[in-house]
Amino acid sequence: MTEQHRERADAAVKVMVVDDHPMWRDAVARDLAAAGFDVVATAGDGSQAVRRAQAAAPDVLVLDLNLPGLSGAQVCKELVAANPALRVLVLSASGEHADVLEAVKSGALGYLLKSAGAEELIDAVRRTAVGDPVFTPGLAGLVLGEYRRLASDPAPAAADEPKAPQLTERETEVLRLVAKGLSYKQIAERLVISHRTVQNHVQNTLGKLQLHNRVELVRYAIERGLDDA
Repeated sequence: MTEQHRERADAAVKVMVVDDHPMWRDAVARDLAAAGFDVVATAGDGSQAVRRAQAAAPDVLVLDLNLPGLSGAQVCKELVAANPALRVLVLSASGEHADVLEAVKSGALGYLLKSAGAEELIDAVRRTAVGDPVFTPGLAGLVLGEYRRLASDPAPAAADEPKAPQLTERETEVLRLVAKGLSYKQIAERLVISHRTVQNHVQNTLGKLQLHNRVELVRYAIERGLDDA
């Protein structure tokens, strides 16, 4: 993708920044706007974040966890429940495992530490916008381990549960690599296909399985042992 095409794609992405520190919040919003993203709103506390996100309808929410009023995890859970298409990137000072797992369970797609540089943040928002989970190095393995733990005790299937839909060979191949924790870029390189083709396969699979996001997709795949295949 040329720089011009990338700027055009970024401009179509609506981003909201939530952080209780005004200087930090403004700096992040400024960096993202300078990179070409459409920063549609900012907020400084949990309740304000929910109200403004519902009004502004961002594609990506860059969210701190430590907020006055509603916590970042509560904000994430409420907004993702209301709009499963919303993609949340947590930007936090905390690298504590409990905080990371709580964020993911609340519906966050990625988790980046505030020690990240501006270019890393911009790349993370760009990848989050297309549904590619982004984690500060060292945290991705932790999250994948939690997926496996959750999947080891799946909910009992209902007696009238419909037969699982048929996936194509390529969709199954992509799903297996998603379950192993690979990013869309890594999957594209592994299968020698484009990043967009990987996205299309994932979207088709989500539709067939009636799942809402990559978190649910990974759990589905691990429950069926695809991560060991």
